[in-house]
Formats: sequence, structure tokens, C-alpha cells
Amino acid sequence: MPISAEQIKELRAATGVGILECRKALEEAGGDFEKAMNILRERGLAKAIKRSDREASEGVLELYSHGNGRVGVMLEVNSETDFVSRSEDFRRFAHEVALQIAAAAPLYIRDEDIPAEVLEQEREIARNRALEEGKPAAVVDRIVEGRLEKFKEEVCLLRQPYIRDEKITIENLLHQNIAAIGENIVIRRFVRWEVGERTA
Repeated sequence: MPISAEQIKELRAATGVGILECRKALEEAGGDFEKAMNILRERGLAKAIKRSDREASEGVLELYSHGNGRVGVMLEVNSETDFVSRSEDFRRFAHEVALQIAAAAPLYIRDEDIPAEVLEQEREIARNRALEEGKPAAVVDRIVEGRLEKFKEEVCLLRQPYIRDEKITIENLLHQNIAAIGENIVIRRFVRWEVGERTA
């Protein structure tokens, strides 16, 4: 049974879980909303989302140097308590995120962080490219939206495929860690430097 975008949207709204996880849960449940909710609960993902509104003001600054000092990352990851921020699992998660930033060079943490003018510029580039390729006017808008989604996947840390397991995103990895650790975790901010790059 094909799963509709509306079903995915509804499950995502109810749980806050990522689109891919919602689709998988609905497919496993044969489109049954309640069963899909239970599948997500069993995986601990829905619970992880509920924790996401709790205050996270403790944490660590993870410093990571890659490629014999050619790439450097400074990352702040927060937890609810000092106890968790000192734990090995939390530190390992922060290190993995820093490694991801070094390797995949995201520009933003989440979609909402992308400035409106950057999105507008990307939309314009995608539209011009579709028209230059001779795509029919009726499908240009869909093509533009598809290319914008691809752009967001490339530049937003939480949407990037995890470098150690491309079947999950960094957002999935975050939710798995929230569920396993039992506290809200927030990727607060990061800076990435590369030798020889020019800053604006």
C-alpha cells in the first residue's frame, strides 16, 4: 500500500520524528497510524522528541582537528545536566557530530537557520536551470522545490546523511542519542575552518 505525503505529515506532526523514520514506520504498519506511532515509541524516537522542549544548558565544547590540522571544528553540544555532559556516550556523540562537520562541511544546523535571501537565490538558480534545460513550464515548480530540498540536505547538518551510516541522518542520530541517554540534547552552534579558505 503506497504511503501518502499527508500520512507522513500527520505522523510527523504527532511525533516530531523525521520524515524518513515516519515513512518507514507507516510502511511497516501497512499505513495504520496507531501501529506506526507504536513502532516509533518502541524505537524510543517519539519519546526523544518529547524531551526536545526541555532546557539544555549544560554541555561541552568539542574541538576537532582533521587532516593533519587542515580542517578544524569547534562545536557546542548541550544537555540538561552536568552529569550527562560528562558521560562517555554524550562526549562520543559530540565527537561524531564534529567529525561530520569536518567531513561534510554543513553551513547551518537546521532548515530554519538558512537566511531567506539564500533560499530565494537558490530558488532562482534552480528555476533558471530548469528553464535552460527546456523543462515544461507545468513541472518547473516541482523541479525547483526538489532542488531546494536537495540544497537543504547538503547545507543543513541535521539533514545530512551520517558519514558512518548513510541510511540515517544526523537528526536520526541525535534522536537515537536522546532516547538512549534519556535527556534532551541540543546541537547549539559550530564553526568550521579550513586552511587557505577566505572569509567574507
